[in-house]
Amino acid sequence: MRRAAALLAAGALLLIAAADPDPRTETSHLVKPGETLGGIAARAEVPRVLIIEANGLQPPYVVKAGQKLVIPRRRSHTVKDDETGFSIAMNYGVPWSAIAAANALDPKAAVKPGQKLAIPTLAKGVPAPAPSPALAPLPAKPAAAPKLDLDDADPPVSLAWPLSGQVRRGFAARGAKGGYHDGIDVLAARGLAVRASAAGTVIFAGEGPREYGKTVILHHGQRWTTVYSYLDKITVKLGDKVKAGERIGLNGQDGLATEPQLHFEVRHNRAALNPQRYLPKPKP
Repeated sequence: MRRAAALLAAGALLLIAAADPDPRTETSHLVKPGETLGGIAARAEVPRVLIIEANGLQPPYVVKAGQKLVIPRRRSHTVKDDETGFSIAMNYGVPWSAIAAANALDPKAAVKPGQKLAIPTLAKGVPAPAPSPALAPLPAKPAAAPKLDLDDADPPVSLAWPLSGQVRRGFAARGAKGGYHDGIDVLAARGLAVRASAAGTVIFAGEGPREYGKTVILHHGQRWTTVYSYLDKITVKLGDKVKAGERIGLNGQDGLATEPQLHFEVRHNRAALNPQRYLPKPKP
């Protein structure tokens, strides 16, 4: 009987241990009674200031039982020859302003090949640092798109047309004869509402590279993003949570546009994909 009781007790301890994640590897933490931010940081082996920034905590930084904290595990990125802050932000689904702030960089300065960047983790609903008025331009030489398993190329949300209009120019993959085109251009009257193709978070809202002009980028999870450019006006701000169909801007003729139109992109892991593959067929 004693042996059976001991085995049951050991099993219970194992179940408790399995239910309680390792503080050195967990990426979120549910605050328990009596815990302090300093103690959580020490057990997680993550600097206290990073937990404060990731969760938007305010002085005196008191945490409460039942509160869920993001534990920002360090991610790093080495800048490649063809990359800009704009493309890195799209790749990780983190605003460039937040990445620049985490690395004590001027958000207006161009990144350099070989430069190592820490990629911060932001809690949902926590505003990122204010965006810079402009970003470094896209590289003159087009980069080869990252390899992507198209069998897995299904966004976590259904996509809808951001506005109605004729497709003036379609998608052309990088390396294609006649030049590449990372999205589609949709002709529509200036001032028409441009709407979110799906629910997401605004990770960029402002002046993009010269080719893009006024741009909004939405992150939809799992490194899926949609890009809306050539806008006449932006009606959302960085960090906003938008619903599918919510207005994010007004159609315009900014960037390299020669007439009112919307430049629209769908990207996964930074690779540009054909938007028309994911959009419903237009009604005749």
